[in-house]
Amino acid sequence: HQENSYDFVRTLYKNGHLKKITTSQSYDPEYEVFLNGRQVIGKCPIDGCTSEKGYADECSLGHQYMEKDLIDPRSTLSGKTPEMRDVTNWYFKLDEFHQLLTEWVEKLKKKPNARHFMVKSIEEFLEPPVIYIKNEYIDLLNSIKDNLPDSVIEYDEKKTSFKLIFETLEDREKACTILADKNIRFRTGKTLVPFRLTGNIEWGVKAPEMEGLSDLTVWVWPESLWAPISFTKTYLEKENRDNSDWKDWWCSREAKVYQFIGEDNVYFYGPVEMAMFMGTQGPEPTTEPEEGELQLPELIANSHLLFLDKKASSSGAVKPPMAKDLLNYYTAEQLRAHFLSFGLGIKSVSFKPKPLDPKGGSHGDPVLKEGNLLSNVFNHVARTCFYTIQKFNNGKLPVGEISSDILKEAEKTILDYERAMYNYEFHQVMNLMDNYIRNINKYWSKKFSEYRQNDDESILLQLFIDAFHMLRTAAVLMHPIAPKGTEMILEYLNLEQADEFWDWNRIFDTIYDFMENPEEHEFKYLEPRVDFFEKHPGQY
Repeated sequence: HQENSYDFVRTLYKNGHLKKITTSQSYDPEYEVFLNGRQVIGKCPIDGCTSEKGYADECSLGHQYMEKDLIDPRSTLSGKTPEMRDVTNWYFKLDEFHQLLTEWVEKLKKKPNARHFMVKSIEEFLEPPVIYIKNEYIDLLNSIKDNLPDSVIEYDEKKTSFKLIFETLEDREKACTILADKNIRFRTGKTLVPFRLTGNIEWGVKAPEMEGLSDLTVWVWPESLWAPISFTKTYLEKENRDNSDWKDWWCSREAKVYQFIGEDNVYFYGPVEMAMFMGTQGPEPTTEPEEGELQLPELIANSHLLFLDKKASSSGAVKPPMAKDLLNYYTAEQLRAHFLSFGLGIKSVSFKPKPLDPKGGSHGDPVLKEGNLLSNVFNHVARTCFYTIQKFNNGKLPVGEISSDILKEAEKTILDYERAMYNYEFHQVMNLMDNYIRNINKYWSKKFSEYRQNDDESILLQLFIDAFHMLRTAAVLMHPIAPKGTEMILEYLNLEQADEFWDWNRIFDTIYDFMENPEEHEFKYLEPRVDFFEKHPGQY
């Protein structure tokens, strides 16, 4: 990651997208240290902001501002008001990417699966530089207007404040200085501002020395944006892959990176990341990177995942449970199915694991609702298919035509699933699969009962043909959600072309298409009391 950070910063510098800016940074004289972003708290200066906390140069809702504009700052170390001392850092020229980001947003608007609240949030940062001033200052403002840079005044008597709209960020900053000198209270609006890359936190990732600026570290937010690339490189290296193979994932038009983010972080993964990734192309970047250049990831913004009805964060009062803690109570597949059911693209949802809920009471564990679809229903379906065919047909699937209604239901389910996946409507995926898997169970019960009542072997053989097609369909569709259990199903199907079983290009193929000799094919023997989708040991 250190090497990757060096390369990323140097590339942006080489391409002319960085500049040095000297600003005032908070300093705690009692502790004799510069304060990092989270060591200074106050009130966000952005108009209309409802965040609980404002930090040095960003608030808890992601608004960016100059550190000197923070309202009522105090040091978290000493509790006192910090001093402001000059420091020089490298900044990314984010404001110069306005046109490119506007083009990118226009493309987002044309995508039916782009979440509207995310697009709207990004557009807010593309507004021109604005200052908001209370209406009571309008006469005083008019008296000094000739001293201000060129601007347009938008005044509405129905609102409590009016706007000064500037052409450039520099003009707005000059106006802020003049207004402050005249004791006119104001707030700045969202807009693109130079994005700070470096700081002086000792434990941070080291920044390269450039133009005599040394001993700087990379601010955590920018380096977290290229950290997934570092992870990809590290993983591939551990797999003994060539050190350039990471480009197959990040720099190929045949690949797509999907980033699932919280609604609070739209600014960083939206305008900032997209602009920085475009900036790696060269001095004249484009929203359509060439093959071999960093491609622009697909963003999926989610509403808040609450914990016990409260917003949780590592830096807040309510801490979220860690994955290793949750795995003490649930399997990974149970958790994955539960999280996907939330519909976070629509609204915030509370995660309420009963073992960690003091108010859990005597009711069931809500986390297990989707998990039970796996460990109870789907597990029962798979076991019943294999055990019954072993008992009545020596573990061989009869060769025959799949019933037309079974084919139609599978095809409709696949198409609905594909549409829901494209739209990132994962709760709809879970609803769809819940219905389909339970239908397999109902179909089996109905047809096996008919076989018993009529003592007609042809009914049983047709049930095998239909049921294993449904099992094949359900296994492929549930594979991204429950890979361990579905891959175990594939193992017991014992198919010769198993490596292509999950290939979406073959989603409409029947199970026979993966057998070299369907008439002679035998499934792997399933021993008694074997589960495909296990419960957590603590749930028994």
